[in-house]
Amino acid sequence: MAQAAWKRLAFGEITLQSVVYKKIHRLDPGLIQRASRINVADLHEGLGPVVGRQCLMQPQMRALFPAARVCGQAITSFNFPGDNLMLHAAFRVAEPGDVLVLTNGGSPQGALWGEIATYYSRIRRLGGAVIDGATRDTLQITEMGFSVFASHVSVSYPGKRGPGAVNVPVVVAGATVNPGDLIVGDADGVLAIPRSHVETAIRNAEARMAKEAEIKRQLDEGSTLYDLTGSKALFEAANIVEIDAIWSDS
Repeated sequence: MAQAAWKRLAFGEITLQSVVYKKIHRLDPGLIQRASRINVADLHEGLGPVVGRQCLMQPQMRALFPAARVCGQAITSFNFPGDNLMLHAAFRVAEPGDVLVLTNGGSPQGALWGEIATYYSRIRRLGGAVIDGATRDTLQITEMGFSVFASHVSVSYPGKRGPGAVNVPVVVAGATVNPGDLIVGDADGVLAIPRSHVETAIRNAEARMAKEAEIKRQLDEGSTLYDLTGSKALFEAANIVEIDAIWSDS
């Protein structure tokens, strides 16, 4: 019944029915721990050129402060523009380490997040918040050191009327996020990795990190990036001409 109600809400057949799914599929905590040690850029490339782009949120989703970092499973919350009632429903089902993923369609109207939500999240030991909409109280959030990512900053006051939904698929800054997806964010951006791709992304990213560690070792020993990247062959394939002169004298 709840699923049917959400579908009717999503397709506009009714206007006031809200729904909360209380559970998500849980990942192996060991995988989440491994992912927490990997940069977003490496995980992004580890997903490959198609899936990696599908999972990457648009650049307007930014960390509130440079050290912000999230890595945990998504508890999704769809909120009516100007309203954050369903945030409080999401709090009721979130577990320690989970990342709250909130959207009102990306509108700056009605801040979805602020100081008290942050304070409570720390008490609940949540993993962070990713908000396609507005947050406020950015100074207080930064001082608390709780990792928040948002597409807008605005003091616009939210209502608490609904409708909305918790733990249903949502679109957040251009990326589809399903409940239980692994959310990884740092100063470079935010990924929403489907559970089916998490292990592959981690394995490929760890291999990439090992390769880059070896490149750094060789650079320390005097090698050049030109040599290590095979740029000579690439330059020749691109028909790049090198002229040993000043351009204006040529």
